[in-house]
Amino acid sequence: MTAPHPRHRRALAIPAGLAVAASLAFLPGTPAAAAPAAQAAPSTAADATSLSYVVNVAPGHRPSATVRRAIAKAGGTIVTSYDRIGVIVVHSANPDFAESVRKVRGVQSAGATRTAPLPSAATTDTGAPQVLDGKELAAARATSAKAEGQDPLESLQWDLPAIKADKAHEKSLGSKKVTVAVIDTGVDDTHPDIAPNFDRRASVNCVAGKPDTADGAWRPSAAESPHGTHVAGEIAAAKNGVGMTGVAPGVKVAGIKVSNPDGFFYTEAVVCGFMWAAEHGVDVTNNSYYTDPWYFNCKDDPDQKALVEAVSRASRYAERKGAVNVAAAGNENYDLTSDEITDPSSPNDTTPGDRTVDPSKCLDIPTQLPGVVTVAATGAKGLKSSFSNHGLGVIDIAAPGGDSTAYQTPEPPATSGLILGTLPGGKWGYMAGTSMASPHVAGVAALIKSTHPHASPAMVKALLYAEADATACTNPYDIDGDGKVDAVCEGPKNRNGFYGWGMADALDAVTW
Repeated sequence: MTAPHPRHRRALAIPAGLAVAASLAFLPGTPAAAAPAAQAAPSTAADATSLSYVVNVAPGHRPSATVRRAIAKAGGTIVTSYDRIGVIVVHSANPDFAESVRKVRGVQSAGATRTAPLPSAATTDTGAPQVLDGKELAAARATSAKAEGQDPLESLQWDLPAIKADKAHEKSLGSKKVTVAVIDTGVDDTHPDIAPNFDRRASVNCVAGKPDTADGAWRPSAAESPHGTHVAGEIAAAKNGVGMTGVAPGVKVAGIKVSNPDGFFYTEAVVCGFMWAAEHGVDVTNNSYYTDPWYFNCKDDPDQKALVEAVSRASRYAERKGAVNVAAAGNENYDLTSDEITDPSSPNDTTPGDRTVDPSKCLDIPTQLPGVVTVAATGAKGLKSSFSNHGLGVIDIAAPGGDSTAYQTPEPPATSGLILGTLPGGKWGYMAGTSMASPHVAGVAALIKSTHPHASPAMVKALLYAEADATACTNPYDIDGDGKVDAVCEGPKNRNGFYGWGMADALDAVTW
């Protein structure tokens, strides 16, 4: 089975075959005020025909006078410059801007970060909510009440025992000195499960490509995706007797908002996000998205080459400053080691069309960048999720991301094969995707950092892989039971294309 490319972007994808496709299941319960609307991103001078660009120069110094003059001459306005990595963010209405500045001495690459003028005209459809009824909620609370030390909704979280997080919590909840940044659609820090662990100092709005530190700027508005809030709860929902429990319920979590109101994650915002994390002592970043508008960025295209270079510089800088960068593998059931893949979704901010790419030369960023921990998703039976991308040497580790309950049904008392998480306005609900697998690994990395506070990012990653539970290939892999092979796994038990080094292990993270 090849999963159809979802209308949603990876951050919002729901597994193929799901009966309630593109829906969220909300849990009514703890009253909380709705999250205040996010502050508007800082404005910059741009007209209806302007595009945003990155111009990459030698790192370490402010742009030279020659480069600054050339940008102005080509009709560009500098929005901000990340001098430490040599990335300049520019707005220009000149359609030949990038081609012009590429010829300038000192410019190493330059490219448009989007194909739609500012602001983007695209929309995002997240689907209709599916409310969990009161009887199911009461049953979950009653079940958890019988289990000593469980939060009220923990009985619904089959994903915690899948990575031994429940056992890990008996030893450690993680350290308040460790912060995980959710680089995403924004985080509602007023949620009762997030508020106790929220790191305001490390939170920001980066949507415009430069930091907006206004109070609450990191929150999603009521019309924006709840995705980042869901991810934040998976990582660090407090063990406080209120709702659910995160993988690392004792660590801090920050919100770095990089998704614009239309749901797009553009390069300048992602660069800003990594740089903010780097400069604010973040220990782990979670990246459950791909950088728009290209699913795969081909280095033989001058625009896309510049985007790869800019995000690569920013992610490498964050790691040099102490952050472990964790990213979702994607939801199209692609083999990322194939000779070629048909990408029907790019550019997704104007008119996409089918194109054939070589995934070894055309990269999903930040997922396929060097040094990034790439995470595949598993379901309630421990098998690769029907939608999860895979590939020997690409996938580093696996973790629960959910799957259609019809394919992988959890053991009672859990009822859904999806992943429970926090939602804006003091709610909880289910989502699925590699977007949900990545925060499980980010949480385990945070537990490792809590156990080994002086460990470098390289050491944290080494322990993450060494402590993973080796998981053999699933062959034949026929997840929907129709008699046809849905994906092929290659490699040995301790390093293969479905599960990488294996399933993330939270217990070993607090024991070794």
